[in-house]
Amino acid sequence: MPTSTNAVEYTVHAAFDPQQYEPFALGQVQWVRRAGDGDRPALSAGFWHVTTGEAPEPFDLLIEADETIHIIEGHLHIEVAGGESFDLKPGSAASFNKGAQTRWTVVEDTTEFFVYS
Repeated sequence: MPTSTNAVEYTVHAAFDPQQYEPFALGQVQWVRRAGDGDRPALSAGFWHVTTGEAPEPFDLLIEADETIHIIEGHLHIEVAGGESFDLKPGSAASFNKGAQTRWTVVEDTTEFFVYS
């Protein structure tokens, strides 16, 4: 995937491929860029897939890095401490600052593209 180990020239390309999934803290992930690739320890990206069976109940999640997500398929409901809530469906996107306290509900099996920075 990388075209160079030089941080200035480092590029990554990957196509969404469920065959590339690997276990994640919850659900599965296909990494496009792992933390540390291209000498960028705080940057990573990938596709995350979670089913309602893997997350049958809402779960609390402390956002540990700035995170931006784009929903490819499915439906998530995300509540942010302080009153905001979002229903994210295909084509929706959201961005969270590091330290945000959130509660996630997997309404339908979901695949998202994420970037941690």
